[in-house]
Amino acid sequence: MTRMALRFALAVSATFMLAACATIGPPQPPSLGLPKPPTDLRASRKGDRVNLTWTIPTMTTDRETLRSLGPTRICRGLEELNACNTPVGEIKTPTPQGKADSAPKPQASYTDTLPQQLESDDPSAFITYAAQVLNREGRAAGLSNQVHVPLARTLAPPHDFRARLVKEGVQLSWVGETVSVAPANVQYVYRVYRRVEGNNERALAGETPVGAETSFTITDSNIEWEKTYYYHAETVTLIHRANKSLEVEGDDTPEVKVFADDLFPPAVPTELQAVFSGPGQKPFIDLVWAPVTDADLAGYNVYRREEGTTTPVKLNADLIKAPAYRDENVAPQRKYFYSVSAVDLRGNESARSEEASEAVP
Repeated sequence: MTRMALRFALAVSATFMLAACATIGPPQPPSLGLPKPPTDLRASRKGDRVNLTWTIPTMTTDRETLRSLGPTRICRGLEELNACNTPVGEIKTPTPQGKADSAPKPQASYTDTLPQQLESDDPSAFITYAAQVLNREGRAAGLSNQVHVPLARTLAPPHDFRARLVKEGVQLSWVGETVSVAPANVQYVYRVYRRVEGNNERALAGETPVGAETSFTITDSNIEWEKTYYYHAETVTLIHRANKSLEVEGDDTPEVKVFADDLFPPAVPTELQAVFSGPGQKPFIDLVWAPVTDADLAGYNVYRREEGTTTPVKLNADLIKAPAYRDENVAPQRKYFYSVSAVDLRGNESARSEEASEAVP
C-alpha cells in the first residue's frame, strides 16, 4: 500500500469512529409510567351528593402513551390539599384506548356523599376535592387540580307535591318547611321545573322564597295545550358573597305527570248592546260587546229568541271573528232577545252572555 493510500484509509477509519461516538450518549432512565395528573376536575353538588368528573389521562409525565392504569383515589379536605393521605373513595380506572385526536376524551366520575356534620350555616365554608390517578405500581405524579364545593346546608325537598289543570294552566302546590330567619347572606327558595314528555331538558316553571308559610301554590301558564308535562320541585340555597353568588340545589321531589287537555271554555262575553236602525233603509239590529281577551279565542256565536219563546237559536253559520254582528233578518212589531258566547281554538264554548233586547217598530 502506498503512503497516500494508507493516509486515506486512516482518515476514513477516523471518520467512522467519530460518527459512532456521536451516537453514544449517557444511558436514559427507564420511564416510571406515571399518569399525567388531570387538570379539568369538575364538581357539582345536589343535596348531600357531590358529583366529580374528570378526563382520564392518556399520557405519562414523560409524554409516552399510557399502557395501563391503576386505581384513582378521591381526595377530600377542609383546606387546600397537599397530599392524598386518607382518600374518601377509590375507583378502578379504565385504561384509555388509542383514539383519534378528534374523538371525545375518555371521562371518569365519582359521587361522594357529604357527612351531615360537615354541612354548615356559614356561607363561606367549603370543602376541597382532588383526584389522584395511580399507575399499576401504585405510584402517582401528584394531585389533579383542586375544586371547592360550598358546605351550605340544604333544606329537605317539599312534600305532598301536586299538579292539577286550571283554566290558566297547570297549578302546582306543595307543603314545605318554615324558615323564620335564614343565616346571614343565605336565602332559601323553592323552584319548580317542568319538562315535556320525550325530552329531558328542564325549564323553570316558577320560584318562590321559603319563609314563615308552609303551603305554596304557583301556576305555570307557559304551556301548550294537548301536551304531556312532568314537574318536580326542589329547594335551592342561595349564598351571597362579596364577589359572587353561589347556588346549591337540594333534592328533588318525585315527578308528577300532567296531560294538558284543554277542557276550559273562554270567558263569557260582557257588555252586550243591541241597537235598532230602520227609517229610510232596510231595518236591522246591530250588536256590539266587549272583546274576550283569551289567547286561544277563535270567535263568537250569536243567539236570538223572540219575545214569548224560551229557546234561543244560533244566527251565525261560521264563528264571528269581531265583537260585533248585524242582524238583518228582523220583522216589524217584534221584540228580540240576544245573547253571545265565546269559542276557543279547541271548540270549547263559554256560557252565553246576559241578554240584550231590542224592539222593531
